[in-house]
Amino acid sequence: MIDLDGYRANVGIILNNRDGKLLWARRIGQDAWQFPQGGIQPNESPEEAMYRELHEEVGLIPAHVSILGRTHGWLRYRLPKGLIRHQSKPLCIGQKQIWFLLELTGDEHDVRLDVTANPEFDHWRWIDYWAPLDEVVSFKRDVYAHALAELEPLVTVQGGY
Repeated sequence: MIDLDGYRANVGIILNNRDGKLLWARRIGQDAWQFPQGGIQPNESPEEAMYRELHEEVGLIPAHVSILGRTHGWLRYRLPKGLIRHQSKPLCIGQKQIWFLLELTGDEHDVRLDVTANPEFDHWRWIDYWAPLDEVVSFKRDVYAHALAELEPLVTVQGGY
């Protein structure tokens, strides 16, 4: 779903464990790390899209997580000119995202990157809360900073960070 301004509706997923670490995933065949994210389909709510993407990308189901919160509005980033597919109609110039903060209530062994025929990621790890800002591609950095800052007060940590 691309809006009239050229932004594709999308959800982002920040998954923390009981130690306050975040799930960080490497895009398959690349040295590019990010949070799970994906498009919202027609007639799908952001929460429904989040659960679908959570399962498709990291193999988790609703029973494995608890929703701690979500961003209040859309966060937008523009794609670099070299990544815009000018032949696609309607033209997509970037993403607008609702970000969800989840807590893993299942076991980390429930995380699986191979539940679809075309996996998005080939590796994952736990990282410190603010570390993504040093590792994510530059065009996503402001959205990550905003989402992390807005959702940080909701993070639950056993024993403190």
